[in-house]
Amino acid sequence: MNELPRPPVPTAPDTQTASPARRRRAWPWLLLLALLGGGGWYAWQRGWLPWLGQPAPTATAPAGFGPSGGPRGRGGIAVPVTAAAAAVEDLPILLDALGTVQASNTTTVVPQVAGRITEIAFIEGQEIRAGEVLVRIDPRSYQAALDQAVATKAQREAQLANARLDLQRYVQLVRGNGASQQQLDTQRAAVAQLEAQVQFDQATIDNAQVQLEHATIRAPFDGRVGLRQVDVGNLVQSSSSGIVTVTQLRPVSVTFTLPQQALPQVMEAIAAGPVQVEARLPDPAIPRVDASPTPANPIGTLVTIDNQVDPATGTLRLKATFPNDDQRLWPGAFVNVRLQVALLRGVTIIPLVAVQRGPDGAFAFVVQADGTVQQRPLTLGVVSGTQAMVRRGLRPGEQVVTSGALRLTDGAAVTVAAPVVPPAAQPQRRRPPPGQGQRPAGAPGGPPPGAAPPR
Repeated sequence: MNELPRPPVPTAPDTQTASPARRRRAWPWLLLLALLGGGGWYAWQRGWLPWLGQPAPTATAPAGFGPSGGPRGRGGIAVPVTAAAAAVEDLPILLDALGTVQASNTTTVVPQVAGRITEIAFIEGQEIRAGEVLVRIDPRSYQAALDQAVATKAQREAQLANARLDLQRYVQLVRGNGASQQQLDTQRAAVAQLEAQVQFDQATIDNAQVQLEHATIRAPFDGRVGLRQVDVGNLVQSSSSGIVTVTQLRPVSVTFTLPQQALPQVMEAIAAGPVQVEARLPDPAIPRVDASPTPANPIGTLVTIDNQVDPATGTLRLKATFPNDDQRLWPGAFVNVRLQVALLRGVTIIPLVAVQRGPDGAFAFVVQADGTVQQRPLTLGVVSGTQAMVRRGLRPGEQVVTSGALRLTDGAAVTVAAPVVPPAAQPQRRRPPPGQGQRPAGAPGGPPPGAAPPR
């Protein structure tokens, strides 16, 4: 007969298909928990979690050492540092400045007479002596003017001689009443007029002689000539531009500025004696061909101080002179100068890099005998260059940390390493040009004929 429909029977989920999907969703969390657990255990072993307590050292590790056997510092590892000992030495007080090299004498050779250049007697860049001929201008017109002035003077002198004889005759005639007093006075005036004309002619001769001498231009002092501006055959005037520049390089001067606060120290140094000034030249980028060492920096002497302070900058100008025998100082160049204004004898000094700054002032990390460091406050004196004077807080012979201090705290363990010294530069031998320095084929010690050249 007719049957009623039955409700659907619920079926169990497919465990075989659901289990792999659930496992795929769970394994990343398990991996993350494993990594967190391992990282926490490693941090606890290293002492990076102080609130959880420190791990007990192993029985084989001595006191003051970590589990790995090394000294304990920040994080249980000794910090490598370099150190330097405090020493008792003489500390020079040095002042550094930037200066400009100036020639002792510089002149631009300008013609004083007009004419055409007939000779240039120098070579560009030549060393010359005072009085040497540099340029010659056509002198013929000036020689003719000189000869004309000499002839005019000779004519005036002849007229003067005749007038003096007439004057003597008039004197005799007046005594014998053969001439009047008026004629005598007129003759005396004529003689005086001729004497004045002779003096004028002599002045004309002197002027013509000077103009003739200006046609030959000579060096005013010992020095070095630069690049010439005109050539032979050019017509020059007294108002034209210069022909060449002459510069005196031995000696040279260096002008530099210092803050006005340094004026008392400089004045005391000048009162004590000559003040030496060092021109600090940069090391050459290219080594010398003969591998010889670079010569020492030039040493000069402080000459004077300017008579006023520049109100715009608050600085004072000073001038020093250098012999410059090797001509390493060139006019117009910038140069760093250093002068010593005082010398402190028998003071305790340390490298300036060992001095640290904190909220309470200067301090340094002092290396103790047990391999740890002590943060010790310092009272500093004068700081000069790369050295600092210590008034209180350090004894001579104690070692202070010069590098690696940023990783240190008071009581941290350190290992003092030797400072890194760069190797000395070895001179490189110059390779001979192609074809030189090779023995011919068949010669003793040379390659056999037909052999390939060595590579």
